[in-house]
Amino acid sequence: MNKRDCYEVLGVPRDATLDQIKSAYRKSALLHHPDRNPGDKEAEMRFKEAAEAYAILSDPGKRRHYDRFGYEGLGSSGASGFDPGTFAEFEDLFGGLFGELFGFERGRGRGRAGSRGGARRGADLRYDLEIELEEAVLGTETQIRVPRTEVCAVCKGTGAKNASDIVTCPTCGGSGQQRFSQGFFTIARTCGSCQGQGRVVKESCAACRGSGEVEKERTLKVRIPAGVETGSRMRIAGEGDGGAGGAPAGDLYVFILVKEHPVFRRDGQDLVCTVPITFSQAALGTDLLLAGLHGPEKVKIPAGTQSGTLVRVRNKGVPNLQGFGRGDLLVEVVVRTPARLSREGKKLLERLAETGDDDLPSEDRKTIQRITSRP
Repeated sequence: MNKRDCYEVLGVPRDATLDQIKSAYRKSALLHHPDRNPGDKEAEMRFKEAAEAYAILSDPGKRRHYDRFGYEGLGSSGASGFDPGTFAEFEDLFGGLFGELFGFERGRGRGRAGSRGGARRGADLRYDLEIELEEAVLGTETQIRVPRTEVCAVCKGTGAKNASDIVTCPTCGGSGQQRFSQGFFTIARTCGSCQGQGRVVKESCAACRGSGEVEKERTLKVRIPAGVETGSRMRIAGEGDGGAGGAPAGDLYVFILVKEHPVFRRDGQDLVCTVPITFSQAALGTDLLLAGLHGPEKVKIPAGTQSGTLVRVRNKGVPNLQGFGRGDLLVEVVVRTPARLSREGKKLLERLAETGDDDLPSEDRKTIQRITSRP
């Protein structure tokens, strides 16, 4: 993707705290605010770019995956569909401008503890799977091990040791926000005590250390359909990171990378291989027995075959991924001229030359004459 790095956009280090990220975003948003830069498309683009960077870096799950894999690691949970609740504390500063620029409408009702739009779906994950060409052509079933976050089973995602340890935040009174007057503006900021949740935990869960989630590695069985190729993507629903507060888990996207094969190469739905044969085999014809990906394949080489000829074996190629037929096996014949001849072999070829059977066709003789004759 041709996008600038999120940390570069906001001008913060990679270990920046959430407060540093919020402060940097506020400065960038004010600097490039469309009301301050009427008709300036560059400023509007920078304003949107900063919002996208903030949507990623302010979300712990998205930030973690972005740090590991960049924009590709965000999958469909990337900033292109960010939650408008993320910008709740900037509402008084920017009004309805976000809706105009990004095409969403902010809901009117917000619960006290859910001041940021309620529970969020878990982040999508990406897994790159390398397979052999045989597995891509025939299909296979394999197991993969995927690290992901899950809701803590001990505290059920609350982060508290006991239910009684969850109390209303005394700083914001449960609203999740603190309001400050700054010049002509009234700025609503996320409460620093409860991080916008409206509640605090007196004693944290020992299993997850108060985060409400734990890192786990899951072993999954994945069926690879026949016909996949490098770049093919498979979605496994519900196998991404766990959702917070009872929200559904994200999805897992498995991206396929097919290794190069020492004999066969793929050309669309066809399989292509190069087979060397002798001069006599090309002249007299022969039958070859190839170890194809679908099993042994008998390939008939007709008499008089020229070097570079493609011999087609029907329906022995790659299956169509949608299930509509399959390609062919194309055998490219390369005729090898003997580099050394025995006395007997040389005499046999001399006798062949005397018969004229090895003369070039008339078309080839005319071609040579045009090439070698002077104008």
